[in-house]
Amino acid sequence: MSPTATFKSSTNGEHMPNGTLKEKPTTNSTKETLIPYDINLPYNVLTDETDLATHYPEYLPTWDKVWFNQLQPFEFNDPALRVKDKSKPNLLTSSTKVSHIQPSLGSVVDGVQLSTLSDAAKDELALLVSERKIVAFPNQDLIDAGPAAQQEFMNYFGKANYQPVSGTVRGYPGFHIIHRNGNKDEINRFLEQKSTTTLWHQDVSYEIQPPGYVMLGLLEGPEVGGDTVFAATDAAYKRLSPALQSFIDPLTALHSSQNMIAHTRLAGGLVRKDPVDTVHPLVRVHPVTGEKCLFINGEFIKKIRELKEAESKTMMDFLLQHIISGHDFQARVRWQPKTVVIFDNRSTLRKSIFSPMKRLLTLVWIADSAVVDYIDEERGAAPRHIFRLCAMAEKPIPVPNAAP
Repeated sequence: MSPTATFKSSTNGEHMPNGTLKEKPTTNSTKETLIPYDINLPYNVLTDETDLATHYPEYLPTWDKVWFNQLQPFEFNDPALRVKDKSKPNLLTSSTKVSHIQPSLGSVVDGVQLSTLSDAAKDELALLVSERKIVAFPNQDLIDAGPAAQQEFMNYFGKANYQPVSGTVRGYPGFHIIHRNGNKDEINRFLEQKSTTTLWHQDVSYEIQPPGYVMLGLLEGPEVGGDTVFAATDAAYKRLSPALQSFIDPLTALHSSQNMIAHTRLAGGLVRKDPVDTVHPLVRVHPVTGEKCLFINGEFIKKIRELKEAESKTMMDFLLQHIISGHDFQARVRWQPKTVVIFDNRSTLRKSIFSPMKRLLTLVWIADSAVVDYIDEERGAAPRHIFRLCAMAEKPIPVPNAAP
């Protein structure tokens, strides 16, 4: 069910009598200074031809002009904590095959249909994701069940997240839609300003209670490339020296959506929510595993509050580089259509990779963010169509008794 929303004038538009927003014009000179390849901005052209060329036209991104208030504190009970039998008998039956990528990170589960899980099996799924961090399910009929069924499934694992700027499914603002139509020139313009298409991030970490469990569903993708890479932030924390662990345990970081909102407004995109600033611990304790996890990303963190500006930048750069270069605590997901991946946003960092051809699914060692490597001189860039659903969870738990 969609949330209650109000129409409200904002700095990027003028409130009209019929409840819509008239967007302020953006000058050509402003647009030319912005990076063009941005999933948060509306397409110039979404036509009937686009519908015909897309396997799932219902999931083409839309930008409904609604307004969402900021997320308020809510009670969250992690379903994984309800599990009594750690062998997960309701989820992992005799017909189920589980393939691990490495001892501590990433699994592929065959023989399970997510759409048929009982509540007890969903609780065990939450525990499995907490333990393995990334779990991939090939050949899921949930992909064809429609947005209502997909949103209902994820509502079991936490409160829905509503997107402030990015394209969604009409009537279902909890969806974050990534749809690339193979525009090679657009990607090339992006790379004229950027040296890589990857960005290591955690989803909407600026919210007061950020996501715990997150679903990615592939609708269409290249045959090779466009992988998603994950890194385990609990393992990254363990690799630090005890002295550095003790130093960062009590520190806090300011997470903010201000840059994302400002960029979208400057480019003439639609904004549905005011910027959010939230202070979270730099090291958080996972509520299910009890592990300490680095809570840092390259997208939403403005500073470490207890440090001076230069100190904060140096520490954040070091911690991010430590995670990015730690290939021995990373996993890479290769996709095929109808694959669903559920991961733990509390104990992973990720990036995606853009690439041209049909996605296969295997996990190999590497971290989560999508990679744009599916472009070549002969065929251009292949289409990539994927959705994300977040389940908001607990307020990040700080390390107890950490000395400031």
